[in-house]
Amino acid sequence: MMPPFLASHFAGFFGENPFRACVRHFRRAMRYAVSLTRKVRLGVLGSGKGSNLDALAKYCARAESAMEISIVLSDVENAGILSLAKSHGLKTGFVAPGKFRTKLDEEAERRFIEELRRGEVDFVVLAGFMRILKGEFLRAFSEKVINIHPSLLPSFPGLEAWRQALEYGVKVTGCTVHFVDQGIDSGAIIAQQVVPVLDNDTPATLHARIQAAEWELYPRAIEEVALCRVKVQGRRCFRPA
Repeated sequence: MMPPFLASHFAGFFGENPFRACVRHFRRAMRYAVSLTRKVRLGVLGSGKGSNLDALAKYCARAESAMEISIVLSDVENAGILSLAKSHGLKTGFVAPGKFRTKLDEEAERRFIEELRRGEVDFVVLAGFMRILKGEFLRAFSEKVINIHPSLLPSFPGLEAWRQALEYGVKVTGCTVHFVDQGIDSGAIIAQQVVPVLDNDTPATLHARIQAAEWELYPRAIEEVALCRVKVQGRRCFRPA
């Protein structure tokens, strides 16, 4: 019997280039097959403390979870996320980022790709990774790199989004799980969660409540993608009926 997710996608097959459609459906079929035989493997990249890793590791540790963390990598040798990963019994690695301040150089990018492939990861999850990912990396993991941002995108992309929201005067903000593309916080939106902005909020208190929402939303959204429950069509992500 045809798997349900293939049946739900089949109707749109003839509306696009046949070769690209075949490739897309083959990739989804492979992910579906993998999900039946082993847990979906995640590679996590981070540069800081790694609070989202802590939430994700606890989520993956549940007996009913369909995911496991294969490796945690950082561009900062003494990053807190590496210590946190070790406390969860996870494999870790440091990759020197190279000569640039905001992105990986070509050699560093290749080394990250090699380490992730060695870990046989199915998806790459960013947890406070402070380097812009470009060309070769995104081609190596096409539609498989996921990030979370502390605002309701497309509002307030970039750094300190909670402070941007507070200073702008919005009444609600939140967090957004999205695919990573060539832009900055511009990929297709997978899921969002709203956080109210209180009259007495400071940047610190608002950030803390957004982080709590991230810890709840991020693991669930990653799992939905990993289990092929999310369909991407242009900029839209949706759950087929």
